[in-house]
Amino acid sequence: MRKSLIGIIILSIVVIAIAVPAGFSAQSEKTVITYGETTYHNGEYKSVVDNFFAQQSNLKVNSIESKVITADEVNKIASTITHKTYNSNQIFSSALVDLSEQGNIKVTVDTSKITTITADMYISALKSAGITHGHVYVTSPVQATGESALAGIMNSYEEVTNVEIPETVKEAANEEIYTEAAIVENDNVSADDLTKLVDDVKETVQTGNITDHTTIVNIIYNYTVNNNINMTNSSIENLATSIGGVQAVQGDVQSYSSKVTEFVGNNTAGGFSLNDLFSKLGL
Repeated sequence: MRKSLIGIIILSIVVIAIAVPAGFSAQSEKTVITYGETTYHNGEYKSVVDNFFAQQSNLKVNSIESKVITADEVNKIASTITHKTYNSNQIFSSALVDLSEQGNIKVTVDTSKITTITADMYISALKSAGITHGHVYVTSPVQATGESALAGIMNSYEEVTNVEIPETVKEAANEEIYTEAAIVENDNVSADDLTKLVDDVKETVQTGNITDHTTIVNIIYNYTVNNNINMTNSSIENLATSIGGVQAVQGDVQSYSSKVTEFVGNNTAGGFSLNDLFSKLGL
């Protein structure tokens, strides 16, 4: 009887495997595209963006759920950080988030179009938000700084995982991106040097649980001197505020990160194992 039952189960699994297309294993539920509204409403622009995503990710872009990031959403973020205001024909940056890819967070940036924010900058900001899994692809149909893409990326993670990122965390991560973009543009600091500086300072601040603004300013200043990086006092102050903001929301970051890690851990197999199935059946 036991052997017969196992045979029936294995036969059923084989039938299911044949009936379900390869790659169906919830991949469609683990990927989302966010389009800047300017891109989404322009057929030519959207085609350019979709081609980049398809070539880089090897996914069927037309079957992926998508959302539109509006100027209002970007302005809600920018208004408290850069005080810039964008209109509906200025939101180009678009992003694809793929949580079906395992391992640490990866970011692929179309460097021919995204002029300011680098892959490492996105990774640093996403880690600040507690996001450590998946592969993110960022592009634009025309040259753009890439600042607004972070809003879409975090929106995508919420959509895929059904876990809401705390507003405090979103604000801190976005402020980090906007602050770094301003320093790269205004102080002529290389993006690579700045990313290394930010990562090292954040690690020092987090290890020491440092929240005092003046102390963070001094850490940044000493780093710039030791590494021959020229930054204005204003930029150092702004960066210290940004890093201090990230440190201040670590409780919310850890809470969010644990929920996402739980989601990823429960949804990585893309199927099932015979051992797990037999175990659950008591076989």
